[in-house]
Amino acid sequence: MVSCIMFAEARGVKHYSIEVLAEYPHDRDAYTQGLFFQDGQLYESTGQYGKSTFRKVDYVTGKVLRRLDFGRKYFVEGSVVLDGRLYILTWQNKVAFVYDFPSLEYEATYSYPREGWGLTSDGKNLIASDGSSSIYFLDGKFRTQRKLNVTMNGRPLRFINELEYVDGRIWANVYTTDLIVIINPESGEVEATVDCTGLLPKKYMDADTDVLNGIACNPADGKLLLTGKNWPFIYEIRLVEKK
Repeated sequence: MVSCIMFAEARGVKHYSIEVLAEYPHDRDAYTQGLFFQDGQLYESTGQYGKSTFRKVDYVTGKVLRRLDFGRKYFVEGSVVLDGRLYILTWQNKVAFVYDFPSLEYEATYSYPREGWGLTSDGKNLIASDGSSSIYFLDGKFRTQRKLNVTMNGRPLRFINELEYVDGRIWANVYTTDLIVIINPESGEVEATVDCTGLLPKKYMDADTDVLNGIACNPADGKLLLTGKNWPFIYEIRLVEKK
């Protein structure tokens, strides 16, 4: 297993910028809600009523290798695989879906008590956000095991969105911003920030282009990918510590 980032214990909040290493095509109609690697393969969940999907993607070519489509009443959010099952949240439908993985055969629908936003896993629990400053550790039936309050410099940090568990830390997009935060999963403290300003050049933006949203780290080779909602590209990046 290759580390996506060597991240030591922080004294105060560290600050990073990014360097783009490669650019890959991305479906501009994909309103990215969840992005993750599983067994070296990239998967993506996309939102919007009438357009929500779950996809297996060849990120190098942008080709969608497999796709699940959801009914028009569902707005799909974060997704992750844990213990041979695929878990998918919905935004305001108050339900979450479970599928066998990798067959993607439907298994169950569960009642979900809050808005669904981001979803990841530490290998033991599901880890979910709801757009507030709280992160929830859940079991496989979406029952809350622990609630984590996220703070930066001692203050609650709201709008925690898409999540990725990277080398023992929770990475999170902060909704409506170009900021990613790296969170200690025990204390909830933000240990580092990643400034992604300008990642998508303005010349590629149009009326449908939305915010940065989508973090995927491949433990097999250490690649770190970022994208956004209705973005035409996925970017492979590395972190550069600000002096």
